[in-house]
Amino acid sequence: MSDLRAALEAALNGMSPALATAWENAPYSPSPSVPYQRASLIPGTPINDEYGRNFADQGFFQVSLHWPPGLGAEPAESRAVLLRSTFYRGATFTSGGLKVTIMKTPAILPAMTDDDGRYVKPVSIEYRTSNQT
Repeated sequence: MSDLRAALEAALNGMSPALATAWENAPYSPSPSVPYQRASLIPGTPINDEYGRNFADQGFFQVSLHWPPGLGAEPAESRAVLLRSTFYRGATFTSGGLKVTIMKTPAILPAMTDDDGRYVKPVSIEYRTSNQT
């Protein structure tokens, strides 16, 4: 799963303009006035298209956009649209020979407020890997 994570995280990290990112299980202390994104890999049940050892991974790459309060919805929504254009349906990303394909147009989900009062806009990106053994 490390190649899967590496492929998706590299694509997220390579977006322009850059945005600070809280990666899974890594220390991160957000500044109250600076927006950031939180990335999480949500694996699903592997796909077994045939008998034997071959399988494909599927799941969601969840990116939650955290914006300081009082700035309105537009800045986070613009970043969500940029995520959609980077992780468009059919886009492929590779790492260590593993090919990761985006299966659907990313879903921009309803906003919420986190414990710090930040405006949070989640974006779910559905992926599938090529068969692996």
